[in-house]
Amino acid sequence: MSAANGAVQPGTGLEGGGRLSRFSSRLGRLSHVYLKDRLAGASEYLRIAGYFRSSIFDLVNEEIESIGRVRVVCNADLDPGDINVAKHVREQLLKERWNDINDSVESFLRRPRYRRLYEILKRGNVEVRVVSRADAPFLHGKAGVIRRSDGSASAFMGSLNETREGWSQNYELVWEDSSADGVAWVEAEFEYLWAIGKPLPDAIIDEIGRSARRVEVQMEELKPEDVAPAALVESDLYRGGEQLMPWQRAFVGLFLQHRDVYGAVRLLLADEVGVGKTLSLAGSALVSSLLGDGPVLILCPATLTTQWQMELKDKLNIPSAVWLSSDKAWQLDPDELPLPSVGAEGITKCPRQIAIVSTGLIFRMTEERKRLLSKTYGLVILDEAHRARGGKVLGQEARKPNNLLTFLNGVASRTRHMLLGTATPIQTDVADLWDLLEALNNGVDFVLGDWSSSWRDQSKAVPLITGQVSVTDERDAWTWFRNPIAPSKEKDVIFGHVRTALSLPDDQFVTSVPFSQIPDEDDFVRLQFEDDVLSSANGLTFFQRNNPVLRHVVLRRRSTLEEEGLISPIAVDVHPMKGQPLPYLFDGLGLRTNGDFDIAYEAAEKFTKAYGKRQKSAGLLKGLVRQRLCSSVAAGLATVRKLLEGRKLDQFEEVDLQEDDLELDVGEIIDEERRHLQTIFDSLGPKPSDPKLEAVLYFLTERGWLDLGCIIFSQYYDTAYWVAERLTKHLGGETVAVYAGAGRSGLFLDGEWKSIERDHIKKAVRERRIRLVVATDAACEGLNLQTLGTLINIDLPWNPSRLEQRIGRIKRFGQRRERVDMLNLVYHGTIDEKVYETLSERMRERFDIFGTLPDVIEDDWIEDIERLDAKLKEFTEKKKQANAFDLRYRAGATSDDQRWELCERVLARADVTKRLSLGWGERQPTASTTQ
Repeated sequence: MSAANGAVQPGTGLEGGGRLSRFSSRLGRLSHVYLKDRLAGASEYLRIAGYFRSSIFDLVNEEIESIGRVRVVCNADLDPGDINVAKHVREQLLKERWNDINDSVESFLRRPRYRRLYEILKRGNVEVRVVSRADAPFLHGKAGVIRRSDGSASAFMGSLNETREGWSQNYELVWEDSSADGVAWVEAEFEYLWAIGKPLPDAIIDEIGRSARRVEVQMEELKPEDVAPAALVESDLYRGGEQLMPWQRAFVGLFLQHRDVYGAVRLLLADEVGVGKTLSLAGSALVSSLLGDGPVLILCPATLTTQWQMELKDKLNIPSAVWLSSDKAWQLDPDELPLPSVGAEGITKCPRQIAIVSTGLIFRMTEERKRLLSKTYGLVILDEAHRARGGKVLGQEARKPNNLLTFLNGVASRTRHMLLGTATPIQTDVADLWDLLEALNNGVDFVLGDWSSSWRDQSKAVPLITGQVSVTDERDAWTWFRNPIAPSKEKDVIFGHVRTALSLPDDQFVTSVPFSQIPDEDDFVRLQFEDDVLSSANGLTFFQRNNPVLRHVVLRRRSTLEEEGLISPIAVDVHPMKGQPLPYLFDGLGLRTNGDFDIAYEAAEKFTKAYGKRQKSAGLLKGLVRQRLCSSVAAGLATVRKLLEGRKLDQFEEVDLQEDDLELDVGEIIDEERRHLQTIFDSLGPKPSDPKLEAVLYFLTERGWLDLGCIIFSQYYDTAYWVAERLTKHLGGETVAVYAGAGRSGLFLDGEWKSIERDHIKKAVRERRIRLVVATDAACEGLNLQTLGTLINIDLPWNPSRLEQRIGRIKRFGQRRERVDMLNLVYHGTIDEKVYETLSERMRERFDIFGTLPDVIEDDWIEDIERLDAKLKEFTEKKKQANAFDLRYRAGATSDDQRWELCERVLARADVTKRLSLGWGERQPTASTTQ
């Protein structure tokens, strides 16, 4: 080939045979002059390419078809720790890289390319492997070997990628060497990379095929059961390689099933902590909104409103609005300024389909509460539903509902669907569970039945459900069976037989027909009833397997999901623990403190008692100074300073608040209280030091936790910022990230602070460019930090579910360590140490075997440590008892039949956003196909 023909310069002969040829895109199109020409008639093609892209075989589609074997090694821009971990992690990260292009127009234009690439990859003669950026960055070392059927071969090397741009448009240089030595040299390099590479995951090939067949459709073209995958497959969660897990998809499916069967949904989601209740509830909110059911109201504690909004936005791309009670305004994005104030009446004019409101407004009997009760809703979700409960009143048999439960009972009759999320009632007081079931039953009669139903009396129902009492008489059994009577679609066919015999419509769930009068000419139904209902199966009686609790409470256990391999059973080594050799910093399980701290803590105790006497219903606020001081000296001093200056405390990123403690406004401080506060300030203010910082530095450096990657948690921003600020001064050159609420996240490097968005921190941690993160609880949801292997709790939340949420940031898919480490820091001689001593042994059991702690530890338990220990023992025994939830929900929790990630008929992201961005007064028309 001559220079006149294009890019090639005259070749040079080599000793031993072969030639060295040079090609330049300056002189011609390399795609035609070199690549297509050389591949024509080739029998084998080895290629060290750059990044795996959709255009990788664009120019040689036809030529690739005829080659017997094609092997390509690509760079995946992944860390060795990522590419060598579990297959599903590799799939997730590669899929995220693949879906970097968000432009729907660009994706549409690439569909022919996706189709060709998918056909090539499925043909069987092409294999692709990926290697990490550390093993082969592929900055310049791109090369290949082409073998021909006559036995000849040539190797080439150049700066170009295997793309249309690389071969046709970019300025590139290629050297070709047809000598045996040259070919062997390139082939040896290829085989080395091939050996350390990992196969291109099937998930990526499936995604390529889906992209080729992807079609955008309108809502009216979809059946209700197709809406969720059509919307979610385009969300950041799925495009980033993650997805709703089988049990989460099963809950959305159950929501749609109940919507179809009952016409309304009444469910209590009681999954064990750490298995992702929020996404299950959020997925249901998404389909309800898209199907036009009406406004969605999400109620949760003030500390969780931002978490909910972040989870909806960051994972599912769902727009929502949070009501800011102090501003009387809506906030559309956690990182943006709120809209102008509209007054209390504005709460019924949410500018988005999904509204998030603090339960504090409900507890306080505010004007907003009254306004909310005047509206009708498509769906109401109450998170942390254990807060809605009744209590015993002296001299009365009936329980008195608190303000939240009263509201829940009222709003139940004004909403089509209601979903409650909690784990606590299933695990502690059964009366709390019945309070919630009664609320779910308001406005319908298919949960607990009508006013005459035996299921309404928990004292009779619970022994039947637990198997302590068995029904042996068919008429007695009929009393329980008929009110409410389950749908005919239930697994036990007797419900269908009875409904048919009674000609009972699908939307009727109570019958007053006596058992003896069931129309049944040949006695088939009554005999079948006696056989089915009066007998046991799988070791459980009929009413253990069929009862309102099982039908309307969904509980999936972590141990079940671990047994099925859906959640990794990563063990957690808890420090400090009794019997462990402890560093010099510790005295027992607590950190040694100095005399100044002891004086300050004693003053905090005195302030607590004094304030508690003056404010009898102060609840958690009376212990707030003490608890913040137990978090860190910095947080304690900041709180004391604000109180002495008469300023309100920060309302966000705090510990969970109870119903009487919704505004962190202690009010005017009296002289006795001021003296105690001044003592704290005088003791710690002049020369603040903190053994917690020493302990953190010891474990990071001496124990090597920094090398493993570490996240440090606090429930207070004051503490989190202080820890990060001090660490950056001790760890020169180390980037320390602060991951907190809106506008508070940033980086420290050598003492200098830079504010950045949370997403940048998450990405940098995932890519292992940051290995030390300090975070607040208010920001912990949505964090996937499996690249970090250790966790330090700088303070101890009195809510064990928080511990599970914290450890869940690293104890997740992709964690390279089989055992992760968790350090809990408390000061010696404080109430925190007493609580920790009680919790520590059960903490070991919780993380090694199965959950043995309740979601919430009640305040009055903490005041009496012996009572706390007794309550935990009682809870542990209840957890060991068998129940029917696994039998009912195990299949749905573990089944992976519906692969939403392969959905090809999709809703455009812009269309979904547009529908969900309509305000409560702008409800879109409902298509007939979505009814």
